[in-house]
Amino acid sequence: MIYEIMDTTNVSSLFGKWEETLIWSCLQGIMGNIYADDLDTPASAMAIIGDFTFFAGKPCIELVSYKPVWCTQNFMIMVPQNEHWETIIKQVYGKKAKIVSRYATKKEPHIFDRDKLETAVASLPGQYTLSMIDRRLYHMCKAEGWSADLVSQFSSYEKYHKLGIGVVICQGNVIVSGASSYSRYREGIEIEIDTKKEYRRKGLAYVCAAKLILECLNRNLYPSWDAHNEGSVALAEKLGYHYSHTYTAIEIWDY
Repeated sequence: MIYEIMDTTNVSSLFGKWEETLIWSCLQGIMGNIYADDLDTPASAMAIIGDFTFFAGKPCIELVSYKPVWCTQNFMIMVPQNEHWETIIKQVYGKKAKIVSRYATKKEPHIFDRDKLETAVASLPGQYTLSMIDRRLYHMCKAEGWSADLVSQFSSYEKYHKLGIGVVICQGNVIVSGASSYSRYREGIEIEIDTKKEYRRKGLAYVCAAKLILECLNRNLYPSWDAHNEGSVALAEKLGYHYSHTYTAIEIWDY
């Protein structure tokens, strides 16, 4: 039997000192969901938020196989706490599972160079405009596939306005790049960055990210960065982050 955990006190220790803000969002009850094998004395737990599921504690095939009824998406990124969880995930999902590497950055709140970030923002070419995401831009982001994840974890603008923060670059009335909060935890956000395909490699993501980091610093929020490829790592390092480690994730297609 799998249970949804509302009071996360008994499951927090299973995740240990895992430095993953998406897990913190779930444990803090701000966003996401926690499930476990027992309500009172759980030995296994998973945290689900957006496209991510994190498994911790004693490896449990029933937990890996469990898909909440509200979860209708067809894609999931599963992150195992160790090789034993990884083995079970591959066992359950077989050919649907694709092993990938992701890249964590160090969480260093005082590492950012404000002057450098402000110079980056000021470098935006004149044909573009940089704006904070308001109600109109929230709905514009949500309307297109490439930009939806900038706001997709917030079901309404009201929720985004309360918990989220983000910026977009427009050319005329068209959004071409953006940096926003994929998720929120008490002390900060997890950054999501997307650029429309035909506008990539123009430095727009760098400008968006620099502006978002500055806005986070002004609000005493930490802008956490988890990279899905080496290009994302390079951009993070350009902004002041330092690489921490590579970890294994498993993409589940046709979830």
